[in-house]
Amino acid sequence: MIVYREGMDPLAHFLGGPRATRAFAMMMEMSGAWAVDVRDGAALTVVAVVTGSARIDGESLAAGDVALVRGPEPYVVSDASGSAPTIEVAPGQRCRTLDGRDLREELGRGVRRWGNAARGETSVLVGTYDRPDDVGGLVVQALPRVAVVRRDQADTAVVDLLAREISQEGAAGQVVVDRLLDVLVVSTARQWSTDPVRDGVQTWLACSDPIVVRALEHLHAEPAAPWTVESLARRVNASRASLAARFRAGVGQAPMAYLARWRLTLAGDLLLAPDVTVAAVARSVGYENPYAFSTAFKRHVGTTPTEFRRRHPVLAA
Repeated sequence: MIVYREGMDPLAHFLGGPRATRAFAMMMEMSGAWAVDVRDGAALTVVAVVTGSARIDGESLAAGDVALVRGPEPYVVSDASGSAPTIEVAPGQRCRTLDGRDLREELGRGVRRWGNAARGETSVLVGTYDRPDDVGGLVVQALPRVAVVRRDQADTAVVDLLAREISQEGAAGQVVVDRLLDVLVVSTARQWSTDPVRDGVQTWLACSDPIVVRALEHLHAEPAAPWTVESLARRVNASRASLAARFRAGVGQAPMAYLARWRLTLAGDLLLAPDVTVAAVARSVGYENPYAFSTAFKRHVGTTPTEFRRRHPVLAA
């Protein structure tokens, strides 16, 4: 569980945040022409090409490349030539043909191994985080649809360890897989965020405007402060209009909209502490009125703070 600390920014929040619990992770072994239409609704998927080559929604991946795929929208993983899908992965990781025939037994290749060949020309490691609260929500939303880190920058040592552990049976093996998956996601997101070449992706992770960066630092350090665009502009020595325009250009949304999302992202983790009241969480992220906090949280997450806490007993323990 993450406890908010002074000066903590969303990237640090994310880097401490992924918490796979009995994650779905497998090695996909494929040969010949193949394509999989992934409709599992997962919040985030990490894909590492171990051997061969593949494509994700048109993005080419070579051996050693690692990609983060932001959900829950469907996407296609295929051979390098971009073949048409013949296989579908539904919620719950149910594998079937496009007309609904179950393929779990036909394509099962042993412990956490699946595909149309026992040892395919292409081997792809896949790990999924089903729930949005399993990963750092704000950073995931800041990622592009597919964030690729090439082999020369990827953490290939972790990929190798995870590929080895995926074949292990038993509870201890699952725990190791969960933790290694967390490390791979964190290292990939961190590397992507520091890569100067991102094809013009608009996100606070890539923002270099010094005025906007200073504004973000203030919002991150004091999320409960009664910020307005005007008060924030004074802190960074800019006009209100200039800050608003530059913030939207650098981050992709208005300052107060960003702050609202950051406050509620923090709140989601603070709620996982069973000994902290909802009212205390509300105050810590800038809401003096618990009712207003509950309304905003439900609009953002889809459930009330109390319901959110009730649904996450494992994380709160």
